[in-house]
Parts: sequence; C-alpha cells; structure tokens
Amino acid sequence: MSAGRAGRVGGVGRVGRVGYGLVGPRRERHAIPVGDLDALSLPVGDDGVVIGVDSEGRPAVLGINRPSPYEVTLIGGLWTAQVLALRAAATGARVAVETGRAQVWSGLAQAAGGGQPCVTLHEVGRVPPQGASAGSPVLVVRDCGMRPPRGRVVAGPWQSVLTLLPYLSPTAPRLLQNSALVGVQRVSPDEAEQIGRLMNLPRRAVDSLPTLGDGVTLWCTSRDRQFVMTQGTEAETGLLGPARRID
Repeated sequence: MSAGRAGRVGGVGRVGRVGYGLVGPRRERHAIPVGDLDALSLPVGDDGVVIGVDSEGRPAVLGINRPSPYEVTLIGGLWTAQVLALRAAATGARVAVETGRAQVWSGLAQAAGGGQPCVTLHEVGRVPPQGASAGSPVLVVRDCGMRPPRGRVVAGPWQSVLTLLPYLSPTAPRLLQNSALVGVQRVSPDEAEQIGRLMNLPRRAVDSLPTLGDGVTLWCTSRDRQFVMTQGTEAETGLLGPARRID
C-alpha cells in the first residue's frame, strides 16, 4: 500500500460484501508511462540487517538469518562486529559471542534486548548448542583472536557464524575459502596484496584497502564486491563510541 493510500484508510466506509470483507476506497488509478518504469527503484537489498550504505547512499543489507549454513569472516575492528551483533539482535536473532575478552562485550550484552538475554557470552571453545530454528535464529560471533580454533558450534540451518580477525593471520586463507561472505576493513599494503590474491580482487579494490576510513568495509563474495559505510546510531555510539578500525 502506498503512503498516500495508507494515509486515507480512515475514510473507508464500513460496508460489507459477503465473502470479500469491507469495500475499499474508490479513487482513480495511478499510472505512469512505460518509458518511466526504469526510473523506479527500491533502495533495499535482501531481507536482513542494515549494515550501512553503499557508495551511492543506498542501504546495504546483510541477510544473516538463513535456512542454510552461512559463514562470514570479517578482517576488521571490534566496533563493526559489535554493531552487527546489536543489529542482528534487533531483528530477533539470538547472539552467542565466543570470546577471550568478555570484558569488552559485557556492556553490549547487558544493554541489548532491553533486559532480555538475547546476547550471551561464552569462553573460547565453550559455546553450547544453540537450538537455532526459523522462529529463533542464531548468530554466533567468534572473537577469538588471530588464530581462532575450530569451533564446536558451526554454521547450520538458521545459525550463521561471523568470525572476527583483527588482521590477516595464517588461518585467514582457510577461513576466507570457507566463507560465503568476507568483509575487509583497513589493512596494510602487504595484507591488501594477499587478500587481493585470495579473493581475486581487482587492482583498484586492492589499492583502496590500506586507505579505507573507519567504518568502511569492503564486503565481497567470489563474484560480487561492495564498499559499505557503517555509521552508528545515537544509541550505538553512546554504547560503543564512534566508529574505529583499531580496538
């Protein structure tokens, strides 16, 4: 229903038709020339978490809650991972954080969900089965340092896994190869070259990685690439501070 039509619903008469409910409003149809159809667009992606805006200012959406296993690797900062966790929780997902630095996650866990335990913290290697389902999807965030061990809880139906790497590490090639989506924030020129080879990035993208601003991420798959700027909301900035690459 369009915004204009929604604003006039109050004028609907309450006259019934057997088997068809109430009679709707009567007005002229809206029409545009066929040649103008290409100018119409909806600036949204797939259903999911709005992670920022693309280079043209359109919302960029990450579909975390999926019926099939979904692995994501983020080579970047804690701030971005925490914003993603907060926004996933806001969509109704439960978030399980596997971390060796619970102190940097405790404030977020307490603030998320308005008192509901939607974000839980677990020691490395101690994440219990989450019982993910379509009605209760789960995001597991693995904040386990440069060499995260193989997790006990892995991606599955309605359970996605986001692994955070602060920098490129010896485990990165395996993680990037197994990930459906990879995010890369500002890295050194040498790391950019390695990531470019692993992800088959064009030269322009490789050259840009060492110069990315705080909050900017290159999200890429084996075929697609998109730069996204993530900006914290007022509540997120109050809780996590401003966007930053270095923790």
